[in-house]
Formats: sequence, C-alpha cells, structure tokens
Amino acid sequence: MAAVGAAGILGVIAAVRGGWIDRVIRLYCYVLASTPTFWFAMILLMVFSVTLGWTPICCSGPIGVPPDQVSFVQRLQHLILPLTALTLFGVAQIALHTRVKLIEVLQSDYVLLARAQGASALDIVWHHGLRNAALPALTVMMASIGELFGGAILAEQVFAWPGLGRASVEAGMKGDVPLLLAIAVLTALVVSSANMLADWLYQLVDPRVRQ
Repeated sequence: MAAVGAAGILGVIAAVRGGWIDRVIRLYCYVLASTPTFWFAMILLMVFSVTLGWTPICCSGPIGVPPDQVSFVQRLQHLILPLTALTLFGVAQIALHTRVKLIEVLQSDYVLLARAQGASALDIVWHHGLRNAALPALTVMMASIGELFGGAILAEQVFAWPGLGRASVEAGMKGDVPLLLAIAVLTALVVSSANMLADWLYQLVDPRVRQ
C-alpha cells in the first residue's frame, strides 16, 4: 500500500506541476518499468548487501539457524530486498496511469467551471481529480497482482528465498505435476479475486459505477 500511495503522489505531482518535474518523473517511471526484475534484484543485492552491507545476502533467515529460532526482526531484514524488488515495479505503471487520467480531468469542462468559480488548485485536485484518477490506478494495481507471481519466480531465485516462485521452479524441474497444478489454481484464484475486489472498489470510489 505504501508503494501505491507513493505512485499516486508521483502521478499527481507530474500532472499538476508539469515542466521539468513531469519529465523527471516520467523518465524515472519509464526506466523503472523497462528494467527486468532479475537485473533490478541483482543491483539491489550488489549495492545494499555486498557493497554497503546493510541487508543480508540471501535466504529467509540467517544461514545455519533453524527456522523456529529465527526472530521476526531477522525475517524482516531478509524480506526487505525481495519485497522492494517486487513492489517498485508497480509504482511506475500506477504513477503513469494516474498522471494521464489526472491531466485529462484537469482539462475537462467541469474543472474549468470550478476554476472560474474561484476554486484553488488543491481543491480541484482533491475534490475532482483524485477520485477520477483513482479508477485506472485501481485497475493497474489489481492487474499487477498477477504479474507479481511472474516476478516472484525471478526475484526468489536471485535472493534464494523459499517462496511460491521458487517452489514453481523446483516443481517444474522435478516434474511435480500436482504441485504445478495447485500453484496454477492458486494463481488463478488470486487474480480473479483481485479483479472482483477492483469491481467492488470502483463502486466506492465512483458511485456512478453502481448504475
């Protein structure tokens, strides 16, 4: 959710301010969206684990420590880089969609009327822009949940994280068909549930959808 909030803020700033700020944010989003997951994960690993030594290099816990003896803080330290590698990619798409939709809203007739009535830029963005711009952001956010499974397969291999992506790779290499089918069904359920949740959130954000 923090990544979604950051993406929305970037999209709003790019649409409202324009100029060089808009170009910098768009360049950042384009570079981030075109970066392969495994390459970005390796860069994070090289910078923060190898060079700076701020985060652990691999695994879901310290090497040699039994899983039941790993503390919550240690698990969180090992989760920082994989979680960062998977969540930052959704930031670019949500920010770009929010920017495009908000620019369209700011050029509409009812926003022009609001400006003629003396409404400030903050009031226009808050009361008119965000609610309309939230619909494509919700769509991208829920659609990116399915992409997380594909990214998890690559990220978990880089960080040696024992997750669903790594289990998919091992099941494919060993020919474990039941496990592959279970993962496929779970992925389909998660994606369909995310789409249903998006339809429900549409009605809360924009009451016109209920009609």
